[in-house]
Amino acid sequence: MGQPSATVLACADEGRASELQGLFMAPTFRVYTNPDVVGVELGGAMKNVIAIAAGIAAGLGFGDNAKASLITRGLAELARLGAAMGGNPLTFAGLAGMGDLVATCYSPLSRNRMVGEQLGKGRTLEAIVSEMKMVAEGVKTSRPLCALAHAHGLEVPISEQVVRVLYEGVAPTDLVRSLMLREAKPELHGLEG
Repeated sequence: MGQPSATVLACADEGRASELQGLFMAPTFRVYTNPDVVGVELGGAMKNVIAIAAGIAAGLGFGDNAKASLITRGLAELARLGAAMGGNPLTFAGLAGMGDLVATCYSPLSRNRMVGEQLGKGRTLEAIVSEMKMVAEGVKTSRPLCALAHAHGLEVPISEQVVRVLYEGVAPTDLVRSLMLREAKPELHGLEG
């Protein structure tokens, strides 16, 4: 469409990454390279789960502050798991972390956000999915991502609550209540573990 955009290309081989970068760069398409394949892959998967939560917040009628808080804490979950798996913490401040997370959580074209928004409005997952022509990846990746976090001894409360809404019949309003009534902690504690 000719609009400025950027992406990150993850490749452990920096020479190959540079070669591919040159092939894809265009006047309106900027390509950055990153050797952190684990971090970029995890960012691409986990942002979909957080986008479902952001969609639920939108469907419940919450404002920008609530959604921004949720996205920021979702980024903390992503960064914790990414670091535990050997990802570079700086990756999560870049396009594959914050960039993709913001776009997926706010875009009206995001399938994952749309699923969450419809859940927040009271529709069932089965009804939503039956009408979709494309896949909302976060629906299927939410449980394995939580299992991966638990295997690393990590809490991922937003992702865990999304799983509860998707698969355990928990009402979206209960998701919010569960998150808001968690034990009070310092903000940096949530980034470290």
